[in-house]
Parts: sequence; C-alpha cells; structure tokens
Amino acid sequence: MNCIVIDDEATARLIITELCSQIEGVNVVAEFPNAIQAIKYLNQNDVDLIFLDIHMPDFTGFDFIQTLKNPPEIILTTSDPQFAINAFEYDCIIDYLVKPLLLPRFEKAIQKVNVSTHNDSTVDSLDIPKVSETKFDNHLYVNIDRRLIKIEIPSIYLVEAKGDYINVKTEKENYRVHSSLKKIEEKLPESLFLKIHRSYVINVKKIIDIEDNSVLIKKDVVPVSRSNRPELMKRLNLL
Repeated sequence: MNCIVIDDEATARLIITELCSQIEGVNVVAEFPNAIQAIKYLNQNDVDLIFLDIHMPDFTGFDFIQTLKNPPEIILTTSDPQFAINAFEYDCIIDYLVKPLLLPRFEKAIQKVNVSTHNDSTVDSLDIPKVSETKFDNHLYVNIDRRLIKIEIPSIYLVEAKGDYINVKTEKENYRVHSSLKKIEEKLPESLFLKIHRSYVINVKKIIDIEDNSVLIKKDVVPVSRSNRPELMKRLNLL
C-alpha cells in the first residue's frame, strides 16, 4: 500500500512515517508540507492512501479533497476533533485520527483501509465477512443534518434507494440519509438482511407475507426481482 503524508508540521510527518514503517505493507512514498505540492504529485502519480491534516495554511484538508476527481482512501490526522462529523460527508475518508497519534489506534485505521479496499474489489465473495459484522456490534450511525444518529440494526426493516439518498425505515422512525444502497448493505449483517431488488434491502425477519413477486413488510409492499427471488426463498423457513 503506497501512501503519502500531507501535513504542514514536519514533526507530524515524521511521526506518521515512523508509524507506517512499523506496519507491514504500508509504504510512505512521499510527504508534503502543503496541499498544493501534493496535488502536483498526484497529477502524475497514483497512491492507495493519503494521511491528511485538516488545518494547513491557505488550503485546508477539506479544500484539498474537493479538488480530487477520484480520491484514494484518506485518513484524516488532526489536533481538532470538532470536524469529525464533517468527515462523514466524504466517502473517501476512512478514519479520523486525533493527535497525538499512537500505534494501536493507528493500526486500527490501517485495518479499516484494508477492509474497505477488500470489499471494493471482492464484495460478492461469500468468504469475506461483512464490514458490519467486524466493525459494529448491534448498531450503526447515520449522518443527518450534521448530527450522528444511532440506529439499532435489528430495528431496521427496510432500506430503499432514492437517487443519491436512501430511506432507512425502522420500527419507530424513518431516516433519509445521503448514501448509496451498496454502502449501507455492506454494513448490515447477512444473517438478517437481503437485497431483493436493485432499490431495496429488507430485514428477512420482518416479512409478513409474500405474494407473486412482492413481499409485505409492515405496511410496505416491496418488489422482488426475478434474479433475487431464488435467494429469498432459500432464506425462508418453509414447511
């Protein structure tokens, strides 16, 4: 995994480089004191991961991200924890590390990058555990109006894709989240959830009725695509 470090503090760049040297397969190929120099480098070189400081003169870390058309994975490193919620607006940001950086927490961030990269390349492999089963216990958080809302996973009965948003429907409340169906599907345990249509993921434990090519969950009638129906039938406890 080839990485670059962007931080206006030389000491911070040195610490990150040293931490990377202690993790097998993580190589720092370049470091930069500002975002402008990094942009010039990325115009001619590809990297797998960027360690990015938020507070830098003239050009913040978030400004830098917005200049990238196809950003690689990014781990934010900062002394200021107040921007953590902002980070959730960017799919490319894998983790948010608050200085001082320590090896155990640093290693966890690298593990998240490895999981993310693995899922992107082999998401359909049954041998790979879902992210949620290793990363979450019984809940997840969604970013709504710059607030992180905790949702109990078993309470979710339906997730519906609506353009750039998804509707997450639970026993008590519904949430409109700026995300993709694929992204939340990766965070839901296979034991409970199944994609039955290109626009719908359901909690199979909440099914009330099935008729022809649709299922009834609560008051929602959800279509089942022909290609997904065989897997749905396998998951049911039929007499």
